[in-house]
This record gives sequence, structure tokens and C-alpha cells, in this order.
Amino acid sequence: MIRVLVIDDSAVVRKILTDELSRYKDIEIIGTAVDPYVARDKIVKLKPDVITLDLEMPRMDGLSFLARLMKFHPMPVVVVSSLTPKNSENAMKALDLGAVDVLCKPGSAYSTLDISRSLANAIRGAASARIERSLEKAPPVSGGSSLKGMLIQTTNKVIAIGASTGGTKAIESVLGKMPATSPGTVIVQHMPENFTSSFAKRLNELCPMEVREARDNDHVVPGVALIAPGNHHMLLDRSGANYLVRIKDGPRVHYQRPSVDVLFQSVAKNAGRNAIGVLLTGMGADGAKGLLAMNQNRAFTVAQDEETCIVFGMPKEAIKLGAVDKVVPLHQIPQTIINALQDDSKAMSVKEKR
Repeated sequence: MIRVLVIDDSAVVRKILTDELSRYKDIEIIGTAVDPYVARDKIVKLKPDVITLDLEMPRMDGLSFLARLMKFHPMPVVVVSSLTPKNSENAMKALDLGAVDVLCKPGSAYSTLDISRSLANAIRGAASARIERSLEKAPPVSGGSSLKGMLIQTTNKVIAIGASTGGTKAIESVLGKMPATSPGTVIVQHMPENFTSSFAKRLNELCPMEVREARDNDHVVPGVALIAPGNHHMLLDRSGANYLVRIKDGPRVHYQRPSVDVLFQSVAKNAGRNAIGVLLTGMGADGAKGLLAMNQNRAFTVAQDEETCIVFGMPKEAIKLGAVDKVVPLHQIPQTIINALQDDSKAMSVKEKR
């Protein structure tokens, strides 16, 4: 049983979250709090396994509370925030401070049922998360300069990345060590709409590549990473010699939209051996079957190892299916991608000489 404390200044939201989460047999709401000061006392007294946290509250804002909590009493936190541009930026800051996941509040663009399922899954992931793991201490990756020259021959390559719980920092760790001239990259991170736009903007400020939220019919080109917009699926398509993305509605897959499986299946179909698939930390099985399809279509596939995952769910399922060529620690994934590109480039050069 996962013991949860709900922190929100809205009595309506506290009641909705309590009622909805109480429907799940593995989740117990042990209390609620109207602000961080009440929450502090209840955390000490009730010892919850997970807390849900609003960011806009009286007396002390959620970010200030989260910063203090993670410094003095680190524990799994799921942020539940209103769907506004300001709160999207704050949600990114919350993830930097150590929150495991972010979701939007009931009453926004999502139904209460969608929120209930997503929040229950987020709480389950948070309960098993490695919350004290730092992704910033990874050693720098080498090989960027050799990749830059090699890309002249590999502009038809596509890198596809999927992640969920803990994925924002993991994606930052990977893209931050990839050269600006890397192959076109398509990414699904489970996250609500508007939040993905803020996530892309933040990555664009930190990473050598250009990073932005994808738009329908965007071309997939070297040096650009496209983030699937929240609440929409993203697929890779091909028009002649060019790759592009399609942004579509559609049913949720593994309770997710965007879904990693939807992206990976389309990459398997339209890029085949020209693709590299990377599955990072996350709860559930989204992406496992898609990575298998990529592997079966001769793409090179990589999964993050258990030791460096915040939640070893999605990679574990892919490994079980035999979908993975290499299982490596997070800090080695950029170099693993670069090595695969270099190996393929050398093979192509041999063929051309023949």
C-alpha cells in the first residue's frame, strides 16, 4: 500500500484527488494539507511514501517548499499543477529540484478520469523512484569532434528517444553531450501539453543541438531535436529522401499520449536500419514493443541500465522482449550512440570503395 499526502490550497482539488485516488486498492490517502507549513508537520507525523504538491499556495510557494524538503527530508514528490505557461516553467524548476513527475490539475484540458489514471501511475512510479540519484555528475562524453566530420555521410540517420518518470533529466543528460551536428532526433517524454513546450525551451538553452516542440510536418534534420507535444502522438514519416513528423490525435497507448510505442513503431516502419532507438527511465511498458519493432527492422537499440534509472520499468520490459542491442548506464548513452554512428559510417565507406 502506497501512503500518500495531498498538498493543495484548494479544498475542491483536495477532495477530487482524495476521492479519485482512493479508488485504487494500492493507494491510501493518509492526509491532506492546505499549505507547506501544515504539510511539514503532517510529513513528520504521518510519514507518507509519496506527496502530491501544488505549486501555488499561500504562506510559502510550492517551489520554495520543495527546495527545503529535498534538502532536509528528501522524498518522492509528484507535482500537480494548473495548466498555464507560468506553471509550466515552474514545473520544470520543480523537476530540477527533485520532483519525480509533473501532472496537470483536474479541470484543465484533461478529464478527471485521465488525471486519476495518470496520477495513480505517477504515484506508483514515485514510490519506487531513486530520488537521491544525481544525473549531473556523469563524466563528459568524448567523440563529438569525430562525429561532426562523420555526419556528412549519415544525414539520413534518425535518433528516436523515449522516456517517462525521471526522463526530463535523463534526456537532458543525453542531449547535453551530443554534438550540435548530431542526426535529426525525435523524442517522446510523457508530459502534459504546454509543459512540453517549456521542456523544449529549457533543453534548447542547455544543449548544443537546437531543441523545440514539434509541429506537424516538421522536417527531421541534423542538428535539431523535436519534442512530441503533450496530449498528441508524434509519428515519423518519410517523403522521398526526407524524414518528417506527423502530429496526431488518437487514443492513448499505455495510458499515454504522446506514446513512445507510437513513435518507435513509425520509426521502425519508415527509417528501419537508419535509426537508433533509445529507451530511458520510466514506469510501465510504453516503448518496449516499439523498440522491438525497431530492432527487428535492423535499427540499433539501446536501453538505460537499472542502476542509473529513476524507475527501471520501460527499459526492463524492452530487455525482457529481447529488443535491446546494448544496456548501458545513462552517462554512456551519448558515446554509445556516437560509436554506432561511426561504425555504420565505416561500413558504408567500405561498401563505397568496393
